Amino acid sequence: MLLVYTHKITPRLTYTFKHIFTRILNIEINFTLRVEEFIAHEGLKFSYTKQALGQEFFVKSNDLLFNQGIDYLDITFGKWDDDLCFFQSNVSSGIPFDIFAASFYLISRYEEYLPHVKDQFERFPVEESLAFQNKFLDKPIIDIWALKFKKILLERFPNFKVQIDQQRKFKFIPTIDVDIAFCYKHKGVVRTIGGLLNDLSQFKLQEIWTRFLVIFNLSKDPFDVFDRLILFQKKYKISTIFFFLLSDYTTYDKNISSSNINYKLLIKNVADYSKVGIHPSYFCMKNEQKTKREKKRLEQIVNFPITKSRQHYLRLDLPETYQNLVDLEIKEDYTMGYASHYGFRAGTCTPFYFYDLGFEIQTPLKVFPFAVMDGTLKDYLNFTAKKSYDTILKLAKEVKKVNGTFITIFHNESVSGTGRWKGWDKMYENILRELSQ
Repeated sequence: MLLVYTHKITPRLTYTFKHIFTRILNIEINFTLRVEEFIAHEGLKFSYTKQALGQEFFVKSNDLLFNQGIDYLDITFGKWDDDLCFFQSNVSSGIPFDIFAASFYLISRYEEYLPHVKDQFERFPVEESLAFQNKFLDKPIIDIWALKFKKILLERFPNFKVQIDQQRKFKFIPTIDVDIAFCYKHKGVVRTIGGLLNDLSQFKLQEIWTRFLVIFNLSKDPFDVFDRLILFQKKYKISTIFFFLLSDYTTYDKNISSSNINYKLLIKNVADYSKVGIHPSYFCMKNEQKTKREKKRLEQIVNFPITKSRQHYLRLDLPETYQNLVDLEIKEDYTMGYASHYGFRAGTCTPFYFYDLGFEIQTPLKVFPFAVMDGTLKDYLNFTAKKSYDTILKLAKEVKKVNGTFITIFHNESVSGTGRWKGWDKMYENILRELSQ
């Protein structure tokens, strides 16, 4: 067990230390306020406070983990070997910065509580983030810091190598968002005629032909790739999570009706083989009752409690969106990431619990940060399928270095490989093949 001496034990401190030591490094940890207990401890230990007690291993603390509320913080960056860091310390500290305050700032999403200009979809823009501005968004920086800190502990306490040097394993979680389950089928007469007239006005003759073949059951709907995705699970031994949109029709939510029997049968079939979650619709970001209705619809279809969630359009407003999910007994959320750029929004590739800065508590909602989304690469960054494949594997390599959890977002539309997504079906399977090894 690792013992940490500190002058004050706060919810922020215990939350951050447990993320780094328990979840990333697999090291059991305890705290003490008593100098005598710290001195008498013969195992792993270090002090985290303003001044060293003596010659012990010491990390100088910033005030962040001992404060409450939100304040503007003056942040300047330095270097820890080749890696960026902030909240720098003086030479008496065992490392050149307060790793714990910096980690808390990132995983609590402290910067998202500060005044900022939102994007067109009312989201925190990537351009406002420290990680993007300082060019470390594509690295799970907290996990990198944690492993470097473990190396220092090994050097300081070589007799406890077995206790410290415990390795977790790399984990890959592919996820599929089902925004539009079918391209042509089961959309009703009005939407079908409207789609046909739209194709005619733009002289999309191939789409008109395909639409007729699908509607008259002469060809399979191009977005109906769910059997293939389930086969991929068996073939590559990778469990996929599907998030289903069950909203009423709006400008931003264009799936078929949640009461459509064919859609219900599809969801039931997928749920027999895979994990499923709710995909709260566009206007659910601050609307708990709407989220509750959509969650209940999915539960009535699958006949078991729904505990996983990802917001449509990745619309996340902290802390309200997550507070609503906690109230609705959602246990896992997969929204943490950016729509307009790939990378690690919270600075980590390790799932963590949402810390509510308003109430200064760790909540039971576990946040699973994703690294990359198909629409980000194609629609925001205009990457080809080949460049997207290389980018995804590069991100996965960064996660493998720290034995973290790598999460991707694709849609059944992109995996279909049809229309504007030509070639992405093969690219998706190649990713599964590569990361399953």
